[in-house]
Amino acid sequence: MQKYIAIALLMFSLSACDFVSSIMHDEKVVARVGKEKLYMSELEQVIPDMISPEDSAALAARYINSWAMDHLYLQVAEEQMSKSEIDVSEELETYRLSLVKYRYEQRYVNDRLDTLITDEQVGEYYEAHKSDFDLARPILKVRFVHVMKDSPSAEELLDLVASGDNDDLQRLDTLALASALRYVDNSDRWMDALELSKYFGINVEELLKDVKDNTIRYEPEGRGDVLFAYICDIQESGVAPLDYCAGTIRDIILSGRKHDLLKGLEQDLLNSALENNKIEIY
Repeated sequence: MQKYIAIALLMFSLSACDFVSSIMHDEKVVARVGKEKLYMSELEQVIPDMISPEDSAALAARYINSWAMDHLYLQVAEEQMSKSEIDVSEELETYRLSLVKYRYEQRYVNDRLDTLITDEQVGEYYEAHKSDFDLARPILKVRFVHVMKDSPSAEELLDLVASGDNDDLQRLDTLALASALRYVDNSDRWMDALELSKYFGINVEELLKDVKDNTIRYEPEGRGDVLFAYICDIQESGVAPLDYCAGTIRDIILSGRKHDLLKGLEQDLLNSALENNKIEIY
């Protein structure tokens, strides 16, 4: 049976590209497995309009092969398995109920969820749950620049990154836009050391080991580029500051509101059903 399946799929693969272009405008059968047929109208639904003829042919061939394999498997299963083994009606009904329930819950929540979260609410949650926000790694406020060493602006860029003068920082923005491979100014936003390590392409431990005088300079061998970060502020451990946690806290509060809405929905449905004799619990 596996040999027959392989032969059938090979035939589909070899012939699909040849006949796709000749059938794209005909309403006809484009493939058959036993009694099952794939029609041109079905195939057209999966072929985007704005792609080349070559891409259309390749996509059609893949879809035909996938369709054929699915139906070959189905035929083999029906031939070699009992009716009870291939009866999936119970699983389908369970899935349908779950999907309908999920869709209704989503609409119910979207219609009623209060998404307004004030700074005061964020602060209150933070104060009540500080122990949940212990740092796993250091966090930093940094300016980062990536530049080629032979760039005429390289040394000036590296000097300006560590400046605190407003005029220098404006010059840095202009110069980085023109000559830097990458420039990131996170001097007013905390970032995880792991996020910064990804800029450098090294692990966190190696990154932090290279900190000298509030700077990190990394020159990969044989590449001719320089990656440089100036650390404006760093917190190595303890409870994360509120401004670092605020986004997470807002997500937590929203999640809690969703949970409360769904819990209330379930209770309301049950109470209503009991009052109207739509449900009986023995």
